Amino acid sequence: QVQLVESGGGLVQAGGSLRLSCTASGRTFTRSTMGWFRQAPGKEREFVALVTWADYTYYAEFAKGRFTVSRDNAKNTLNLQMSSLKPEDTGVYYCAARPGSGLGYNDYDYAYWGQGTQVTVSS
Repeated sequence: QVQLVESGGGLVQAGGSLRLSCTASGRTFTRSTMGWFRQAPGKEREFVALVTWADYTYYAEFAKGRFTVSRDNAKNTLNLQMSSLKPEDTGVYYCAARPGSGLGYNDYDYAYWGQGTQVTVSS
């Protein structure tokens, strides 16, 4: 069982940066692939980035070069550093856990979810 709590969302101007964090409880964090997803108003939730327990990372095309995902297994923390933010990055950002070492680019690949944190980018 993994419980996830996101933090770090907020309002930022276009071109600015935000750092999201996700704190996990439960023993399976280090053995899970961790992902970030987001959902914009009126749109389906979409994949943003993931990091495996072996620190392999993968990004959605829109995130490459602007977002950096990382994890600290000692602190049971997942992070998403976002820079050069655009208004289209606005949405609720969720962290998710997928037990095991497999990759997952769809929300149905993940068993555990946080409650989400709002990111709003103003133009």
